[in-house]
Amino acid sequence: MVNILMLSKWHVHAKDYARQIQEQKDARITCVWDDDTARSEAWAQELGVPFEADLDKALSRADVDAVVVDTPTTQHKYVMVKAAKAGKHIFTEKALATTMADAREIAEAIQASGVKFCISYPQLTSPLVQLCKQAIDEGLLGNIHYLRFRMAHNGALAGWLPEYWYEVKDAGGGAMMDLGCHPMYVASYLLGKPARITSMFNNNHAPGGVDDNAVSVVEFENKAIAVLETGFISPYNGNCFELLGTEGAIVSVDGQIKMRTKDCADGWFIPDKLPAPLPMAMRMWLDGITKGTDIPFNLERALRLTELLEQAYAADREQRVLPFSK
Repeated sequence: MVNILMLSKWHVHAKDYARQIQEQKDARITCVWDDDTARSEAWAQELGVPFEADLDKALSRADVDAVVVDTPTTQHKYVMVKAAKAGKHIFTEKALATTMADAREIAEAIQASGVKFCISYPQLTSPLVQLCKQAIDEGLLGNIHYLRFRMAHNGALAGWLPEYWYEVKDAGGGAMMDLGCHPMYVASYLLGKPARITSMFNNNHAPGGVDDNAVSVVEFENKAIAVLETGFISPYNGNCFELLGTEGAIVSVDGQIKMRTKDCADGWFIPDKLPAPLPMAMRMWLDGITKGTDIPFNLERALRLTELLEQAYAADREQRVLPFSK
């Protein structure tokens, strides 16, 4: 049994991770910590477990083997370095950190401790992304030259995101730092190492002036260009995905997938069978702890996302194309 300490209920997906843990036969929540005492007490009561106001005491409990991190993104380094040094396995909501300096400190602490690590990248588990990966690996699309991925919602416009979501000191940014993580890590997964990036972010409605309408354009070392779009002001978001190659393509609009390949003479078709989805990240993490199996959503992938995000925000501030380090 993996005994888990929930680190904060700040993130909007904290409840989802608690539910996922409760659905597993080999894991249980044993304690709650949050820097907001009232929030911690209320959540602990809801989960039927104790709360601990002192993070060091929480991490030293005998009934804590691992932590799930849902703190403000800018607190990730503080809590994860402590957790790693305490020998606790770590599952975290994205992003790993808002800067590469912080991300590297986290990675070094985790590598030194040898604990199991997993970051939540749910879009990588989807049949669509697995279909794209399979098609690329099998050469069905020719040379990939373009990816467009839009993921947006109306959280700021409709007011269903919490007000604190727009505090840069906690969140580290706006729509691109949150929802934009998904197009970013999918592009990295499918296209490899980035070469340069430019961005245009603006604010229409979200409090605090954070970006609520954002686009980044990334060129990868293989010359593929990715247009990555997100926002908090899109009630009619038309979530779109296009992966284009010289000999084929895969396109999805609001979940409707069609493709064409170099081997198909009949043009566009709807796949008869999609790849099975990968296990959810929580299950990957627990299996890594209990069975020693590989966890694909690892530190390398976590660092790649932070690198993209940090450069995306820098490119918007400076309004120029920025290179990535070799």
